[in-house]
Amino acid sequence: MAIVITGGAGFAGSHIVDELCRSFPDEAITVIDKMTYAGDVRNISEHIMSNRVRLMVGDVADLDFCRRAIGRARLVIHAAAESHVDNSFGNSLEFTRTNVLGTHCILEACRIASVPRIVHISTDEVYGEIMDGAVDEEATLKPTNPYSSSKAGAEMVVRGYIQSYGLPVVTVRANNLYGIRQFPEKIIPRFLCQMYLGQRLQIHGTGKNRRHYLSVVDFANAIAFIAQHGDTGEIYNIGSCEEYTNLQMATMVSGLFGLNPESVIDFVADRPFNDGRYSIRWDKLSAKGWLPQHRLSDDLPMLAAWYKQVVWRYAELFGCSDVHRELAAVSEPPPVVVNTRSIHRTAATTLR
Repeated sequence: MAIVITGGAGFAGSHIVDELCRSFPDEAITVIDKMTYAGDVRNISEHIMSNRVRLMVGDVADLDFCRRAIGRARLVIHAAAESHVDNSFGNSLEFTRTNVLGTHCILEACRIASVPRIVHISTDEVYGEIMDGAVDEEATLKPTNPYSSSKAGAEMVVRGYIQSYGLPVVTVRANNLYGIRQFPEKIIPRFLCQMYLGQRLQIHGTGKNRRHYLSVVDFANAIAFIAQHGDTGEIYNIGSCEEYTNLQMATMVSGLFGLNPESVIDFVADRPFNDGRYSIRWDKLSAKGWLPQHRLSDDLPMLAAWYKQVVWRYAELFGCSDVHRELAAVSEPPPVVVNTRSIHRTAATTLR
């Protein structure tokens, strides 16, 4: 019997693989991944080379493949998903296919195999826009875009399998994640790569949209914790107190490189209905003994150092096809600790 992780070669999935290799050193781990643009075998190559992990390339929306891959698993962690909101506006059917049909196929394969434990990874975006306060797991789902709608739809399939078949699923809804290996379609790695490539930072609308940021290391730790201690059929929010506007994020990154934010930030047209804020409570999980350990302001210099080494991988994505590995020789930004109070003051000044 083994542990199966879907999407395990991607950003969040590979960190879950890291955590489970530490938490369960004697168990076999199988990674299922379609290996799209967001999957990278280098994310888990160390585990593959040491024979701790087996990689099976395939589509979670293929039931036959899911049945073969899951086999006699004792634990399945379903992390595979299309996750970038911007992409969902132009490719919404693929989001429904992967996130809803893919979840359905995984659940059906688990039902047939009588898997005793399943962790389904959702998102805090299923609650919709929360401009004031925070919501707990009992809040009504009000998704506002094709991505969050597809994740809410997947949760309805999960609920149906729990009610109809007694499938032992635990669902988690987490804040925005940050960390190494994140594809630079997301704001933090995109800004870091743009700094190294000498490009300006583009912000949708006014930059006032706020997000909470959770370390992917804390997230992976929470997944391992919930896999062992979560109650079957329950939903757990996984949250962080690290909340920043997009403008504050741009200010943090430009400040890390010693630049005035006004000299590198461009404001561009907003995307369709850009949620102003998400905010969740995670009292249910903290009552079981889990708390986040990382702060973005402490981790940002480490992230910058990592993306400095790999920015050449993404040069073409930013229209710099003539940039090669020599970019790795770019001077690393100083390991400063960002003063978040000054960030708030600078951001407010820039907005005026």
